[in-house]
Amino acid sequence: MKLEHRTENNVDIVALPNRLVMANAAEARSDLKQVIQQGSGRVVINLSQTEFMDSSGLAVVVAGLQAARKMNGDVHLAHMSDTIRALFELTRLHTVFQIFDDEADAVAAFA
Repeated sequence: MKLEHRTENNVDIVALPNRLVMANAAEARSDLKQVIQQGSGRVVINLSQTEFMDSSGLAVVVAGLQAARKMNGDVHLAHMSDTIRALFELTRLHTVFQIFDDEADAVAAFA
């Protein structure tokens, strides 16, 4: 699985898959870290396609944040469904990440 990736205004935008679970988490983590290390460290993770995420999926997103911050960057989250937002709130990760309704706002927040 290759994550969908593009760059806009020196910000890497990565779309996560429909389901981010233990079965595909290791590959997703590797792909995300590679995007971060080859880019600026400023990343927007687009969750518009992600309908389900388990704890392994959360670990992928947190690993991305750690990798970005090692490069003095950050990770913003965008287009989060109500289900995924509830998961982030339950785990209190909504206090760690900046969450945006819109991808453009997430990219603009890096300016």
